[in-house]
Amino acid sequence: MRLDHLSVRPLQLLGVAGIPVIEQGDDLSKIILEAVRESRMEIMEGDIIIIAHSVVSKAEGRVVHQDTIRVSDKARTIATANGFDPAHVELALQESRRVLRSKGVLVTETHNGLVCNFSGVDRSNAPVDCFLLLPEDPDASALRILDALQVETGLKLAVIISDTQGRPWRIGSVNIAIGCAGIGAFKHNRGKRDLYGRILKRSTVCQIDELAAAAEPLMGQADDAVPVVIV
Repeated sequence: MRLDHLSVRPLQLLGVAGIPVIEQGDDLSKIILEAVRESRMEIMEGDIIIIAHSVVSKAEGRVVHQDTIRVSDKARTIATANGFDPAHVELALQESRRVLRSKGVLVTETHNGLVCNFSGVDRSNAPVDCFLLLPEDPDASALRILDALQVETGLKLAVIISDTQGRPWRIGSVNIAIGCAGIGAFKHNRGKRDLYGRILKRSTVCQIDELAAAAEPLMGQADDAVPVVIV
């Protein structure tokens, strides 16, 4: 079978190992570049750096110890009705602009407009007895990291911050983008022709979600410790 007629470019994803446990105030751009060098990898012009939100949140101090949380009556009511952790519910409420569903699940809309379970608040990859919040402004976080990486490397790059979240009416979770810089969130195909020559009137693809999902098998969900992927 001849493939030389194909014009599709290959997509290569490289997981960056060696990222240490991140603490508040750590310089993520320097840590990422050091891990890349230690892994004998190279960041090239046009590369996209996908970063798990957990390391961004830790660097920004978005970690809350459960003993510091004062649970409201509303949070306690929701928690009691569903068997949830009251402290977890309280943080989810604090991080949300509104609650969309609180029966059996807790689906909220965050202050940034992201619709997700528990406002993205999670214990996974958080220190013992602590909760991890999403970055306060993921786009701003991505831009800060991007600016630092570009200054250090002299290359034009892009950054995507990702998080693994569930989906309505589907079992299992998927990695999605919650912030980006240096890359458009969407790819618009309007005006292009389909296989039969018809002009597409509407076709918008969230390309940063697709890239985040592609990176997830390398990142993993447990103790894989690969929070950064180069595309």
